[in-house]
Amino acid sequence: MFRTSSILPGLLLGALLLLAAWAPSARAADAWAPFESLWFEHVTVRDGLPHSTVTSIVQDRHGLVWMGTFGGLVRYDGHRMQVYSEDPDETRGLPDVYARTLLPLADGSLLVGTNAGGLVRHDPRDGRFLRYPVGGPGGTADAKIFALAAARDGGVWIATEAGVDRLDPASGRIAAVPGPGEVPGMARRTFTVLEDRDGALWVGGDTGLFVRRAGSDRFVAAADGQPAAAAAALREQVWALHQDRAGRLWVGTGRHGVLRIATDGRAVLPPGLGGDGPISRRTVRSILELDDGEVWIATDGAGLVTVQPDGRVRAVRHDPALQSSLPGDITRAVFQDRSGLVWIATEVGAARHDPGARGVFSMLASPLQDTTLSDPNVHTIFVDPRGRIWLGEGMGRIDVLDLAAGRLHRIALTGGQAGRDVQAFVIGPDGAVWAGAQGIARIDPETFAVTPGLLPDLEGRLILSMQRDGERVLIGSYDGVHRYDMRSGRLEQFLGDPDDPRTLAGNQVRAITRLDGRWWFSTTTGASIADLDRGEFVTLRHDPDDPATLPQNYTGAPVEDGRGRVWMPTFGGIGVGIRTPGRGDGWRFDRIGGDEGLSNLKVNALLLDDAGDAWASLANGLARIDGATLQAQDLGARDGLRVASYVHRAAARAPDGSLLFGGLGGLTVVRPGTHPGERERLDVPLAITGLRFDDAALPADALPAAGGALAVPAGARSLHVDFALLDYRTPAEIRYAYRLVGFDDAGWTQVPRGAPPTATYTNLPSGTYTLELRATVRGLHGGAVVEGVEVEVAPHWHETLPARLAMAVLVAASLFGIFHLATLVQRRRARRLERLVRHRTRDLQAANARLDTLASTDELSGLLNRRRFLQLAEAERRRAMREGAGFALLLIDLDHFKAINDTWGHPAGDAVIAAAGARVAAACRADDHVARYGGEELIVCLPGAGAATALAVAEDVRRTIAASPVDYSESGTAIRITTSVGVAVWHAPDEALAALLQRADRALYAAKRAGRDCVVAAD
Repeated sequence: MFRTSSILPGLLLGALLLLAAWAPSARAADAWAPFESLWFEHVTVRDGLPHSTVTSIVQDRHGLVWMGTFGGLVRYDGHRMQVYSEDPDETRGLPDVYARTLLPLADGSLLVGTNAGGLVRHDPRDGRFLRYPVGGPGGTADAKIFALAAARDGGVWIATEAGVDRLDPASGRIAAVPGPGEVPGMARRTFTVLEDRDGALWVGGDTGLFVRRAGSDRFVAAADGQPAAAAAALREQVWALHQDRAGRLWVGTGRHGVLRIATDGRAVLPPGLGGDGPISRRTVRSILELDDGEVWIATDGAGLVTVQPDGRVRAVRHDPALQSSLPGDITRAVFQDRSGLVWIATEVGAARHDPGARGVFSMLASPLQDTTLSDPNVHTIFVDPRGRIWLGEGMGRIDVLDLAAGRLHRIALTGGQAGRDVQAFVIGPDGAVWAGAQGIARIDPETFAVTPGLLPDLEGRLILSMQRDGERVLIGSYDGVHRYDMRSGRLEQFLGDPDDPRTLAGNQVRAITRLDGRWWFSTTTGASIADLDRGEFVTLRHDPDDPATLPQNYTGAPVEDGRGRVWMPTFGGIGVGIRTPGRGDGWRFDRIGGDEGLSNLKVNALLLDDAGDAWASLANGLARIDGATLQAQDLGARDGLRVASYVHRAAARAPDGSLLFGGLGGLTVVRPGTHPGERERLDVPLAITGLRFDDAALPADALPAAGGALAVPAGARSLHVDFALLDYRTPAEIRYAYRLVGFDDAGWTQVPRGAPPTATYTNLPSGTYTLELRATVRGLHGGAVVEGVEVEVAPHWHETLPARLAMAVLVAASLFGIFHLATLVQRRRARRLERLVRHRTRDLQAANARLDTLASTDELSGLLNRRRFLQLAEAERRRAMREGAGFALLLIDLDHFKAINDTWGHPAGDAVIAAAGARVAAACRADDHVARYGGEELIVCLPGAGAATALAVAEDVRRTIAASPVDYSESGTAIRITTSVGVAVWHAPDEALAALLQRADRALYAAKRAGRDCVVAAD
């Protein structure tokens, strides 16, 4: 239990001096710490938030994230948002759009404290809200709710504008807590409340912090008996309370930063958190201890402050130059979800940070910080004899990282090298650092003074690579290799001759490497192993007829492992070579490519770690290759990878063993020991987060869990299943697919990249199926999750057994009557009966045709449904393959369709879809296939169409729809609609339909990004 005692106030240090004083201890723990910026993913109004200001973030028992905002309540599964807004006409709706505070309960319901509407409870059984009374016996003290906190016995504490209340969730009873407004000095206005592990109740409000001890019925001021500085702070506004694992109470104030009350009752102002620290005179809104013991503090205007277990303090602020920084400095809440992600509520949306993704991180460029890059493009990396890391960057910029000192030195080249990309470094024979750009500059390693134009004969030439060879320097450029002798000043040049295999393999020399006493020159037309003193070259090139040669001729710097193998990066994969006497070039290579797991064959650079594994920078990311099995794994954002594209010259090992890769966007650092298994493997739920039969949505508690069952009622025309992997680390990198076993014979249906994962089926025949959902996550710590739900589709009335028996009896009786009449009537009646049978046969065929049409037609639009369209499109693709013809797809999306539904209602939206479908069909040819693809998306297959025809039809469709508003008779309103169209022409002869659909989808999203109401063709 906390006890009050008297202590001497400590000396408070300024934030900047404090950070400087703690820097040595930070470096001892992690040399890269001063250079690592926290990476935040943002959730904004563009993602569906109803308002940019987020006030509270929690996670319910199903794993879904809820956010309170100034504009409503949000339920979020990582891909889609369900927004609850105020509805004055709905007694069980949200009474106020300003949701201040949230608290999930064990039964799956959610308490929402609003700014002016009191306390409400979201019921997952029907998706509606229960409003608690305001004022009087059994009601909250005021309609403005500042905070909600769990009580140890399952109750809930409520901090309001006019006092503290306690809710019993089981009975729904609310009781006032005596004290606020009654105890001397204790104001009624309370901002925060907390019951500690010993049962003491702490209340922070307008006049400070008060506590009611366990077993007592009276509040006392927490400032009593405290040192003067702490007592003064505890008598000011208190907005945030948190008890850490050690039992200490953290107190966030309105003007004095943060105090900490130890278990013995002593209150202190920790260094850097009060006085003149970075958060003094800023309201502290939220405090949270993370799973690793680090404490995060959210402030109103000073961003975040983090406190390490050893006391080190770090300020985290918004940086306008970094899109990955904290989105804003006004922060309102900190929350850690079950997977360890930290969520921040800010005035410009929500942000999330993965504190576990530290094996890989990126250094980024910003002019506003001293430890960020000068330019985002890192073209080369060099480690000098002192262990300093030199980064050659774009625009003539050089950054020198001194890990031992925790400092970064910035250099700008001058003269002929100014503004040119720096692509090579070497220590010259004079001990200076030579920097290759357009020409060579000399840099003093002590003063960092720059001397441009070191070698006049090379001035103006683009320098690609350099290496030291005793008193000489080898220099690679677009004009072969130059060798400069420092003693004599002589400059030699070695050029390649395509007709002479004994010369340099090519004249664009991308890398120079020393392996086993010989120089290797990597060019764009092969690699050469050379003895320059003798002028002898052995050329290694790709031979299509010999799989044991290099995978491709565009080569990078080779590396040699401890097994005597040479790894060669190429633009056709990785060649792993061993010396093979008797072969023409003396080497035999095994290829590592797509079959081994490389997602991209354009390999820029390779590095080996201490475990003997190789790490490769690719055109689209990084990969790790197991040195024993030669199997590759991509890295992803889940691992900490943020830079998307890399440069072939930019790779080096840091003095601490970290692997460094330069890219177009920053420097990627792979910390030593990063490997699969360092973090938990993929173990998160793949859940159904929404379910609709036709337009009727099921409440949350009715959604089936994994392995459960789903009953589709008779008469339901369509089934829409929203699902998501409830792992919020990298939702953009998750790939989804689904299939209905017993119905989808074609296999998995891939969800287009960027589209919310939804499984949609229409006109399902009765029967029992299994809906399988799959989520695949990229990265060392990725994997695949597959879940299944049994789907029972109830039969229509005509498919039931009694109906079928009745029909059988009716048919039998009719046949008997016909046969009996045939024996009694004359031949004329027999002929008449024969005609009647023929008519009935035609009627039956027509009925069957109508049933087939119903099974193939979308009820709303009258167009083909998705299933029938895919069958016809696949048939068209096979016909095109047989006949050598072509065809094209148009993927059409109605722009701003959600706004139509929100403005005029879903019936208006249905009318718009039907009208748009009719106009698209009218604009197409008789043999074209027009379908509703799903939601507000339409799709057209144009048999025999090339690019010109497809674009002309698409433009005609776009103009026709834009020029013809839809008359909605219910409101007498003409609704103007526009469309975005993606056009994809089939790439003969073997492009799959799924690939064609993906290209059309990418073109559609390009049209959306281009401003909508336009046509974009896929490449």
